[in-house]
Amino acid sequence: MKILVTGGAGFIGSVLVEELLNDGHEVIAYDNLMYKQHSLLQFCHNKNFKFVCGDVRDEQNLKKYIIEADIVFPLAALVGVGACNKDKQGAVDINLGQIAFICDNKSKNQRVIMPMTNSGYGTGEGTSFCTEESELKPLSHYGHTKCDAEKYLLLFENTVSLRLATVFGVCNRPRLDLLVNDFVFKSLSDGYLVLFEKDFKRNYIHIRDVVSAMKLMMTPQPYNVFNVGLSDANLSKIELALKIKNFLPNLVIHCEEFHRDPDQRNYLVSNLRLESLGWRPQYSLDDGIKELIQAFPMLNHNKFKNV
Repeated sequence: MKILVTGGAGFIGSVLVEELLNDGHEVIAYDNLMYKQHSLLQFCHNKNFKFVCGDVRDEQNLKKYIIEADIVFPLAALVGVGACNKDKQGAVDINLGQIAFICDNKSKNQRVIMPMTNSGYGTGEGTSFCTEESELKPLSHYGHTKCDAEKYLLLFENTVSLRLATVFGVCNRPRLDLLVNDFVFKSLSDGYLVLFEKDFKRNYIHIRDVVSAMKLMMTPQPYNVFNVGLSDANLSKIELALKIKNFLPNLVIHCEEFHRDPDQRNYLVSNLRLESLGWRPQYSLDDGIKELIQAFPMLNHNKFKNV
């Protein structure tokens, strides 16, 4: 199949492109390289790989590659509260406008598989599980743009939304501003963690398990919305910090209430719908922590953030 991946040089995109090429697909990676990343260089020898340096807001250019594709993964996005608040119109244009344009210009036979954030569930007491039927109550501009994009996407047939837990792990376009990655790298570089809202819970998932779920969605499934996370990793911040301390025993953990999460993420997430298809994650949270510890000496961590 011919597959278009917007944001193909990004954190998830670079792993997805790798996996799709390994499976023998033709892949068009469309990315404006806004973070000056070099995450796709190793694929230039592959005859099935094509890189297009472009912005998804350039609709005339993007349309040429939408038409060519059997499947579109629209991964290009401004991700996170900070990045979206820094460029609010850009967040709307990229996170929502791109999705609308792709859906408006695809045929009914073309499949679109979009990553969504489960921060769209908003805040809660951290005691009841959010399922795919739970109401979306985003609090941030980021959350609103992603929820609006999902709502538009699902008006069209042959579309799928994957509500991702907080992603962790290492790839060729590292991100150290994601919670698990951030906690591990601060633990290694500083030797201590300062936590706020220590009892707020969220779910987690390894980047390669995200990609395996995306690949599963390339064939029709009985639902078009799925939570994607580790069912044994609905953890509070303090529980996550203590897991890291298991690997770094000298870590000092201090709790304060000087700050708050703009998304106020405090929820448990059910991943039973995805698991009912036979999907299982291959990487545990412990695996990810060990991987990040291994990667730390190789990274200049000031470069790998979205803001």
